[in-house]
Amino acid sequence: MPSLRDVKKKIESVEKTKQITKAMNMVSSAKLNRAQERILKFRPYADKFYEILSDLAEGVDPSIHPLLETREEIKTVGILLITSDKGLCGAFNSNLIKHAFTLADKKKSEGKNIKFYCVGRKGRDAVRKSEYEMMKGIVDRMNRFDFTLANEVGMDIIFAYEKGELDEVHMIYGNFINVLKQVPKDLQILPVVSEKKEKEIKAEYIYEPSVEGILHELLPRFVKVQIYRGLLDTSASEHAARMTAMDNATKNCEDMIHTLTLAFNKARQAAITAELMDIVGGAEALRSST
Repeated sequence: MPSLRDVKKKIESVEKTKQITKAMNMVSSAKLNRAQERILKFRPYADKFYEILSDLAEGVDPSIHPLLETREEIKTVGILLITSDKGLCGAFNSNLIKHAFTLADKKKSEGKNIKFYCVGRKGRDAVRKSEYEMMKGIVDRMNRFDFTLANEVGMDIIFAYEKGELDEVHMIYGNFINVLKQVPKDLQILPVVSEKKEKEIKAEYIYEPSVEGILHELLPRFVKVQIYRGLLDTSASEHAARMTAMDNATKNCEDMIHTLTLAFNKARQAAITAELMDIVGGAEALRSST
């Protein structure tokens, strides 16, 4: 049975851990509020952008722009994996990495070459240890970023696609649904495809100077907008996952403190009982000797 001193040290250690996890929970909660506000404000813009571009691209000859044209043979698939730079957010990063590798394994089994682009330290480190080729790894940018990051990543991917180094590009990111639910999502960003339903009422627009001219301007920006949305979603998902993980850790610390306190009281009671038995035994021995 552990001594009173050992149990007391363990309780103090868990108390300190509880203070840390509680502080991290509060920090993640504050960051989540800002990240959630950003993604909720950006989603309507991204959705409307997608709607207008779908109307533009529908019925247009895909050969007018390389970002619209589907290659006859898909030889190389690019995967943009967006994760966090830091851990302590439960299974959030591991789920994203697993989702990306599942897609990569599937494409590889079809005879395709795989090239990774990573944003976030966790994803970059995982790809480095794998068999797959990593074209670019960006780290220490997820804590604070703006559209510049999406523009940087988007330009690299668009350039590689137009040169023929990539034939298809998928983005794996954490889709923020609510504080308790964040799921990995696979979004094909190149070639740009329309997912409009057949029965959906199509809006009518008047375009100047022409649909083709507008597409040449909007298609590259559309890709960057989708990447920025993935970055915002992943950022909000990361903070939500960390807040939940730290909340669970704090509760586990409280349960452990309760258990250790019971053990401490039992050990102290056992020590007191042993001392009383020694006193009673000594008194009885003195009485017997007299």
